[in-house]
Amino acid sequence: MASKRDYYEILDVRRTASPDEIKSNYRKMALRYHPDRNPGDKAAEEKFKEASEAYEVLRDPQKRQIYDQYGHQGLEGAGFSGFGGFDDIFSSFSDIFEDFFGFGGGRRSRSRAQRGADLRYDLCMSFMEAAFGTETEIIVDKMEVCPKCSGSACEPGTAPEICAGCHGSGQVSRTQGFFTVRTTCPSCRGSGQKISSPCGKCRGAGRIEIQKKVAVKIPAGVDSGSRLRLTGEGEPGAFGGPPGDLYVFIHVEPHEFFIRENSDVICKVEISFIQAALGDTITVPTLTGEKKLEIPKGTQPGAVFRFRGEGIISIRTHKPGDQIIQVDIKTPTNLSKKQEELLREFEQLNKNKFSSKLKNILKGRSARAAQ
Repeated sequence: MASKRDYYEILDVRRTASPDEIKSNYRKMALRYHPDRNPGDKAAEEKFKEASEAYEVLRDPQKRQIYDQYGHQGLEGAGFSGFGGFDDIFSSFSDIFEDFFGFGGGRRSRSRAQRGADLRYDLCMSFMEAAFGTETEIIVDKMEVCPKCSGSACEPGTAPEICAGCHGSGQVSRTQGFFTVRTTCPSCRGSGQKISSPCGKCRGAGRIEIQKKVAVKIPAGVDSGSRLRLTGEGEPGAFGGPPGDLYVFIHVEPHEFFIRENSDVICKVEISFIQAALGDTITVPTLTGEKKLEIPKGTQPGAVFRFRGEGIISIRTHKPGDQIIQVDIKTPTNLSKKQEELLREFEQLNKNKFSSKLKNILKGRSARAAQ
């Protein structure tokens, strides 16, 4: 492993340099080698890390004294092993970068930004609403940025303070034998900040629970299990992060007459055996009204008819399905004596017809056998 360079040499200052001289030289190097100004330049990144580590030691009187007496090994023995990455650098120097670049925390605030949580809402709707689409309003319980403190969690006029326990890094180091262990700061719980005057409205949470009305446009053709995504209607993000999304899960109530199968709708209609035998024209309900259906002579039980384009619009293809009509032939009950006599007469005619046909078949077979 290559030995570390002298911290005074890195910052180009004398060993007797004042804190202001050290800060001034570090500022120049930070501006020159900052990663945002040198995207993709690994050499500049290393120089930025090296200068930041040197400044972290030389700006602290206790660390500087240990370094002056014992060098790098003395710092390691005291629990300082350098920075793990850019997050540590920007967390430690949030106040410095505010002076340098005009904004608090620089990359630190962006690296800590967290996207808000997604929310779920279950919406029940009727069969017809799902078939044709609708617009509705839902009420969602969610967290929102506190209007009094604008999410800062502090009373207006006050600001968070840098945690003294971790110097704003959110982590503390402790030495166990030859190893240095970094853990979440117990004082600020990893936030790097302490709030001495919490907001009275949100009690220092930065967010409050509200009920929000959200307009939802349901497209035609949704079905149970369909999911709609409303971008940005979830929980607010933390540390300037974007809000989450709201997912609306659709649950469609069954219909008393129609059954859905993909984009087709299926229905059953009853006809009498007379209508099945002689044929008829009947009226069938559809999604958009009523339509005439021709029942041909001799229709058998289970016969299926189809109305093209009378189904539900497919969300994927935007084309309507069909309406499928299944025929159920109803057997009459509670017949009068006259009806029974007519049916028996009809049955006898069928028997005579069948008997005559059977005799002709048998007669034909006998003639062929005689040949």
